[in-house]
Amino acid sequence: MIISELKPFEELQQALSEFDKLFLIGCAACATACKSGGEEEVFKLQEWLVEQEKEVTGSTVIDEACHIMRAARDLRQHKNAVQDADVLVVLACGSGIQSISSTAEKRVVGGLNSMFLGNVRRFGHYEEMCSLCGDCILNETAGICPVTTCAKGLLNGPCGGMEDGHCEIDAEIECAWRLIYERLQSQKRQGVFARRVPPKNWSHRRKPGRYRLQDGER
Repeated sequence: MIISELKPFEELQQALSEFDKLFLIGCAACATACKSGGEEEVFKLQEWLVEQEKEVTGSTVIDEACHIMRAARDLRQHKNAVQDADVLVVLACGSGIQSISSTAEKRVVGGLNSMFLGNVRRFGHYEEMCSLCGDCILNETAGICPVTTCAKGLLNGPCGGMEDGHCEIDAEIECAWRLIYERLQSQKRQGVFARRVPPKNWSHRRKPGRYRLQDGER
């Protein structure tokens, strides 16, 4: 899930200062789950905009704002309200914002900051466990990603800064490599400790990323 948060109101106020009529768009997927862009947040934003003497021509919450064709379809269902607006305000991750901007002729203003790909510990508690590097070594590290969960992204074991099993960068964070070692021990295997790990091949993370299913997989 993409974790996002609402931009500071001061920043939004400045970004929207030249516009009088606005159409609001939320996302029913990630932004709803982390309470940054669902129906409730769209309604709160609308209340704030009215206080700023702005006119909201309408709003919608798209099932998945990052789905380009679905976003275009949903906006067509609000054609008149969209046309009446000076700008579209999108409460979605950066991917969702770009989906809207690629399908709409109107100016688009993003209302959220995209933070990271998050795992849900419990509702309201999110943790980054994957950096989408495109070159996973999780099979050898007992399902714990050192690229992400180690503050230094080390690939060859703990550094000299570990103290009492915790990271020197943040004492509240457990050392990722200690956790990897202990889990591998409990599984009675060496895993990544059986070899020297070469530097990360970042070419697998070429930008922009593209991936298409083969005909037989669709």
